[in-house]
Amino acid sequence: MPPGIFKMINGSKFMHYHTTPPQEHLGGRAHDIPQGNVLGGGTSVNAQVYMRGRPSDYAEWNEILRGNNDGADWSWPAVLHHMRRMEDNNRLFNEFHNVDGPLQVSDPGHIDQMSRWFVQAVQALGEPFNPDFNGSNQRGVGFYQFMNRHGKRSSAAYAFIAPLEKDPRLTLRLESRAERVLIENGRAVGVVWRDKAGQEHQSHAKGEVILTAGALITPKLLMLSGIGPAAHLREHGLDVVADHPGVGQNLVDHPEVPIISTANGKYGYYNQGNGWRMVMNGLQFKAFGTGRILSAGVEAGAFVNPNDPTAEPTIQAFCVPIVYLDRDLLKVMQDTHGMTITTVVVKPRSRGTVTLRSANPADKPVVSPNLLKDPEDMRRMIDGQRFFLRVFDTEPVKSRTREVKFPDPRQIDDESLAAHCRKMVKTNYHPAGTAKMGADGDPMAVLDARMRVRGIEGLRVADMSACPNINAGNTTAPALMLGSRCADFVMGLE
Repeated sequence: MPPGIFKMINGSKFMHYHTTPPQEHLGGRAHDIPQGNVLGGGTSVNAQVYMRGRPSDYAEWNEILRGNNDGADWSWPAVLHHMRRMEDNNRLFNEFHNVDGPLQVSDPGHIDQMSRWFVQAVQALGEPFNPDFNGSNQRGVGFYQFMNRHGKRSSAAYAFIAPLEKDPRLTLRLESRAERVLIENGRAVGVVWRDKAGQEHQSHAKGEVILTAGALITPKLLMLSGIGPAAHLREHGLDVVADHPGVGQNLVDHPEVPIISTANGKYGYYNQGNGWRMVMNGLQFKAFGTGRILSAGVEAGAFVNPNDPTAEPTIQAFCVPIVYLDRDLLKVMQDTHGMTITTVVVKPRSRGTVTLRSANPADKPVVSPNLLKDPEDMRRMIDGQRFFLRVFDTEPVKSRTREVKFPDPRQIDDESLAAHCRKMVKTNYHPAGTAKMGADGDPMAVLDARMRVRGIEGLRVADMSACPNINAGNTTAPALMLGSRCADFVMGLE
């Protein structure tokens, strides 16, 4: 069900958790990065927000990849074709949206009054109402669309795999771990994997091997297969099949920092997933198909540029009608009725790394994202925090707010807000770029423009690892687009 994300995020068998090394630029803080551990991956555990990014994201990709000899087109029209053909939208049908694809995209099934007050307050600050963040213009405030319908998630598993459940050409191995790619004479010929009983197996490919393990595990698999920075591989006793210095480099993620306030009334979703309230919400959903269970817990958001409203947005915001606390904050603040606005830098400059912890495939990689390490990212985040702090002093939110708890609204100078950001920043769950596509002459480009691993025949990467740069917004839609695009490349349709 859509709001299940808030129960899963703090601990679930459907998640793996990567803990970063201490981040020196954050005062030695370490933070967790969850990853889906279930069929459908991140699409089965995320908040389901449907965002594609903006045309300039893909114009940038196309320019970067123009230095390839194979002529693949990554412009906005080329990627929009794939996004559109997989979409079944419940409201929109136009040049940007479709209605007969397998992926169900819907307006929120339930909108909390706090979300509406947020949208109205941001309009009062001068931002336009945007009815479609995936349309002609990203700027403004409004309500997100989501990958669900009638209280059921439309994950990659439901949308694309379930219809093929009885197809004899498809075999799924659940609770099994891919360990490395088999490479013979410069060609990928299969994979080594281990079942839940610990037994090792090999599966061989007549055609191609395609990695889609995500931006944290795909580079690990490449390195365990001997594809990666030569010195790093030798450090772990691995034979070097292809010296690719870019594998595991260029890790980019959207950093998010919360603004947390308490409310002066019983507004929002506080305690709606506990006790008798949970039972009543469940009964309402079962009996009438309505109510809070139809909400993913976040309904409204905004894209703004605090310094130049006419320029492309630098900040994305999410309005969450709860006091959104992690374990550390629960020690210093009472959970109660309130609102959290998270601000996100949409085009961060900071880059991190994914490296091997050891040559043991069971070990998680070392993930160091370096969120907000680049001074420009911090500058933009401070500007975003300062802009959205104004929401709590603007009607109709102002008269429903008891107190802004974090950051202290009396201390909004750069130094104080920077300290708040260093203390609170975490992943927006969008790691990307760790096996990027690039131009022929780029030594850090792991893939060519058709998603093929350079120097290895029959091996492609079709997940967010492949991105030359991250898109502005949530990353599920681009991830699905990359899978669709890769399929066409393999079939020779593009």
